[in-house]
Amino acid sequence: MANTPRAIALDDVSKAIIEQLQTDGRKSYSDIGRAVDLSEAAVRQRVQKLIDGGVMQIVAVTDPLQLGFYRQAMIGIRTMGDSRAVSDAIAAIDAVEYVVLTAGSYDMLAEVVCEDDDSLLALLNGQIRTVPGVVQTEVFTYLQLKKQQYNWGTR
Repeated sequence: MANTPRAIALDDVSKAIIEQLQTDGRKSYSDIGRAVDLSEAAVRQRVQKLIDGGVMQIVAVTDPLQLGFYRQAMIGIRTMGDSRAVSDAIAAIDAVEYVVLTAGSYDMLAEVVCEDDDSLLALLNGQIRTVPGVVQTEVFTYLQLKKQQYNWGTR
């Protein structure tokens, strides 16, 4: 279990801060402070500690369609050799948004965002399938996004 990350123990206040930011990532430190009964400075310090510790990120989530990226897909990838090295190479490709090593039919899954079908084809043939160790790919084209959320909270 050496590769399993160790869960960071968070107190109830840190969990409440995370939940506040998952509801609205632009919420002010003073508003969060009122909700969790801390000063603005204390909230700022805790948020910075959570970010520095890799517990969370604060990012803008966009709608790819609104930005001209009309083709999204999940690509199942079978590999030969060390799948970790292949996944590192796949993750370095700009159009690849998400890479996860898996157990099952595929060695990894890669989510991609492209402008159109021609861009997806160029990505597949010119970048993904040329990575040493990629043996087979299967593309699952997104027809409609029904749910995407980032507010699973804390336990």
